[in-house]
Amino acid sequence: MKRIVVISGKGGTGKTVLSAALVSLMKNGVAVDCDVDASNLHLLLAPDIRREEEFRFGETARINRDLCDSCGRCRSVCRFDAISEHDEIDPVFCEGCGACALACPRNAVEMTENVSGRWFISETRFGPFVHARLDAGEENSGKLVSYVKQKADELAQERSASVQIIDGSPGIGCPVIASLAGVNQALIVTEPTVSGLHDARRVITLARHFQIPVQVVINKYDLNPEMAQTIEVFCRDESIPLAGKIAFDPSVVSSMIAGQTLMEGASAQIRQAVREIWESVAG
Repeated sequence: MKRIVVISGKGGTGKTVLSAALVSLMKNGVAVDCDVDASNLHLLLAPDIRREEEFRFGETARINRDLCDSCGRCRSVCRFDAISEHDEIDPVFCEGCGACALACPRNAVEMTENVSGRWFISETRFGPFVHARLDAGEENSGKLVSYVKQKADELAQERSASVQIIDGSPGIGCPVIASLAGVNQALIVTEPTVSGLHDARRVITLARHFQIPVQVVINKYDLNPEMAQTIEVFCRDESIPLAGKIAFDPSVVSSMIAGQTLMEGASAQIRQAVREIWESVAG
């Protein structure tokens, strides 16, 4: 099975829009949204949720008032100022380190598991879809990404799928590293700006560190042809295949407003560009 992750060095390059378009072209595949911090692939795929589960990770301290004698030992060892003078724990400040539970002479501090988000298995008009949502303010999104990929692999094996299209996170942080793990191909989406090239360089370096083949797509290339040419030269010098270029086209926005993928609502020019990209990465 081939796993293709679509990533970008920065947000707003059109990564998710392209991911949805590629999902619409896959045959016998599984769509995966690993951008759990700001998941939005579902907006274009309109999933019918078939399974929904909590994602639990980390712990938060809680004081059992029936056992607590307000000795203040827990407050004295807390390095995060999470315990008030009234022996109340603020879950926002609590890091779940457990020092207060160890220090309490009456075993009045209990560590409770956090619900950090939710994960879903859905069906779409293009096939199965595995996605998740990290709750606001929660951390460890890399853990949730890895869990989503695990569930996607299980579903792909169950369905005998031949390909996964993975919408990864932007940037180069932990969620991106988790998105890259175990994939066969990384498709880097960039835009013709100085920052676009700078951030593409960083994520390309990251993918190469893990020995993952990369290809590049330049989105809205015609808005700055000179910078697009600079990116093409960079790719040629670095022996990085250019999977394709997508022009700026109002039909792209129209298709998104209508909740459609590019292959459903964009112009013939855009659809042809996406087909060429698909042939490049899936071949």
